[in-house]
Amino acid sequence: MAALTPGPTEIAAATIFAIALLHTFSARYFQHLAHLQPAHAGLWHLLGEVEVVFGFWAMVLLLFLASHGTGTALSYLESRNFTEPAFVFVIMVMAATRPIIDLAGALLHALCRLLPLTPPLAYYATVLSIGPLLGSFITEPAAMTLSALLLRQRFFSRNAPKTFMYATVGVLFVNVSIGGTLTPYAAPPVLMVAEKWGLDSLTMLKSFGWKAALAVIANAVAAAVLYRRYLREQPTISPALARLDVPGWVIAAHLVFLAGVVVFSHHAIVFIALFLFFLGFAEAYKRYQSRLMLREGLMVAFFLGGLIVLGGQQKWWLQPTLSALSPTALYYGATLLTAVTDNAALTYLGSLVDGVSDAFKYSMVAGAVTGGGLTVIANAPNPAGFAILKDSFDDGTIGALGLALAATPPTLVAVAAFQLLPG
Repeated sequence: MAALTPGPTEIAAATIFAIALLHTFSARYFQHLAHLQPAHAGLWHLLGEVEVVFGFWAMVLLLFLASHGTGTALSYLESRNFTEPAFVFVIMVMAATRPIIDLAGALLHALCRLLPLTPPLAYYATVLSIGPLLGSFITEPAAMTLSALLLRQRFFSRNAPKTFMYATVGVLFVNVSIGGTLTPYAAPPVLMVAEKWGLDSLTMLKSFGWKAALAVIANAVAAAVLYRRYLREQPTISPALARLDVPGWVIAAHLVFLAGVVVFSHHAIVFIALFLFFLGFAEAYKRYQSRLMLREGLMVAFFLGGLIVLGGQQKWWLQPTLSALSPTALYYGATLLTAVTDNAALTYLGSLVDGVSDAFKYSMVAGAVTGGGLTVIANAPNPAGFAILKDSFDDGTIGALGLALAATPPTLVAVAAFQLLPG
């Protein structure tokens, strides 16, 4: 496909997108400025919030478009589909409720007892493996929320080694990204192309799922073995934590709401209505609830919404780049491009290329999910995990370089699985 000739708007949008990426990697610097200049700490904290970055620069892009006429900006904004940010907000709030977290924790505790490891190691490995693989059924945002909350609850603290926390986040992000490929509806980059490319459940399991499952388990076990000394020092889970104190009918009601949102994940008007009913239920039985993660969910949705606004203007350079690559080069190219673009947007642009081969489809999807843990923006659920875990780190943020370095080893395991295993 010949390269599209960019106009002033496309060039400006690409420039703003590049600045937003640089801002993302500089988030820790702004948090540091907040301590150095307390008079303006509020502003620096705001600019240091990774979830704010893309929403802020999306506003800059819209102001640029509005300079050519308000109608231009409104027309572009209304052409974007914001169903995914709304869904991630809803699923994050609902999956982070006390009944769901308690149930997940009890189930994972029961599973980890089957492993021939000491309880803390077994629980850690189970959360980092079974948690992400659940994303193939309850969606990746829900799996990320559950896994991140359970990890924070048991293993993250101010005295936890920084290397351990970064390694854990790196494995979590990579495992969630590849762990949703057992089905065609749970991983955002797969969802974008599943119908057009005929990726049904059997195809996903045969071509992607079993390879991803092996990589997920290998990454989780490797992390547990590497940090076994620290994990063995953690207290054993008490029987009280493994016991469910929330009535079964309350848990069942939450599961019904959660299932309804997942089933109608493409229909915002339905899942938002279900969410409003859920809020009423949670308020009526708030003695069985912890604080709802409304602020964190809104921040993540704002982040994804900004990414959608900015990403919609990057087609002119992304699509020709993808179509010019061989299948092998496409796989590695998609893996790297995913680090600087949302992987769902990447596969969507790939789906616009006509007459592609099965090898192209495999490389496009496999590469997109492989690179999904390298940065916060690489995969839609990552901001949810970031929002939950960031306060455990210095300056209340996870460094972009630290995350990229920590995610590289599990990413290489995923590369080996998708490139070396047959099928």
